[in-house]
Amino acid sequence: MEQKDNIIGKALSLVDLVEYQEGSVVSRMVIKQDKGNVTLFAFDKGQGLSEHTAPFDALVYILDGEAEVIISGEAHNLKKGEMIIMPAEKPHALKALDKFKMLLVMIRS
Repeated sequence: MEQKDNIIGKALSLVDLVEYQEGSVVSRMVIKQDKGNVTLFAFDKGQGLSEHTAPFDALVYILDGEAEVIISGEAHNLKKGEMIIMPAEKPHALKALDKFKMLLVMIRS
């Protein structure tokens, strides 16, 4: 797999830039700037991120598989090709209903 510096200016498949690992959550930073970042994640089935808040809105786009995204206690099941925006300062959590990959885009204002 290529390092971040080697992906700039190249046409690549997002889903292939992060790999599943058994029993784990794997992340890969694609862009990190003062104004925001783009991160890829791969979650094995049953893995997740516990409830937390963030100071900025965050867009989650499902690249593969199926996830449950809970925002302020309301569950949303998302599948490949679907997205949701998690609002700033609202508690949210994610769980892999099946193994899944997602793109997380956070823009700071």
